[in-house]
Amino acid sequence: MSEALARFPGRTVLSIWAWLVLGLTVLVALPVVALVWLATAWRDPGRYWAGYTFRKAAVVIAGLNPLWRFTVSGQVPADPRRPYMVVANHESFVDILLIAHLPFEMKWLAKSDFFSYPVVGWLMRMAGDIRLVRHDKASRSDGLVQMADRLGKKVSVMVFPEGTRSASGELGEFRDGAFRVAIEAGVPILPLAVIGTRDALVKHDWRFGATHAEVRVLDPIQTEPGMDVATLRETARTAIAAAVEELRREHGRG
Repeated sequence: MSEALARFPGRTVLSIWAWLVLGLTVLVALPVVALVWLATAWRDPGRYWAGYTFRKAAVVIAGLNPLWRFTVSGQVPADPRRPYMVVANHESFVDILLIAHLPFEMKWLAKSDFFSYPVVGWLMRMAGDIRLVRHDKASRSDGLVQMADRLGKKVSVMVFPEGTRSASGELGEFRDGAFRVAIEAGVPILPLAVIGTRDALVKHDWRFGATHAEVRVLDPIQTEPGMDVATLRETARTAIAAAVEELRREHGRG
């Protein structure tokens, strides 16, 4: 996808089409996910299949947006029910749509605002995603408990350890929570490096931007009982930072 397309007058028309696709796909997903949730609730306490079905809506939305090209690279885990604490850098809301292309289900730790949206919030609740109220200690503590619960039910958990999108594009400091839970639950960290999603949503512009975005799956980092949280956190951050730089060079952004 050329950068010239981002300035092409037809971007307005393409963006209208993409927003319509987004809205219609979410509406269609609601009854489908509800049916899967009802049909599997008795044998799927981790809501794996309801969540997996919900994430496929993101793949449809991205695939029908003519301004976007999404790529997955790296070694994807062979066993989708081997739980990981998945962590990634955070460029844009579109990170969610890109990472959803990975072929296994993850429960997302997401700010409470998303759960208040009609339809999207209902889908997230049925999928078993984890609600986080910012600046609320009780909510943060409950979020850690909920993450451990999902991992215990053999479902991976997805966290942006920076806590918020980077305003500068540089990788921010990581928070401890996800790494602490991973050590206590005895699950590996699965780092992801994301690039290109920042251009997918143009700041102060309702129109989408043209981009080639990529998510790269990095080598898992094993955890051990009593492992130092800070060491694990910085090991993951260093791996992601190096992979982001490599992706920038490959994409001609460095």
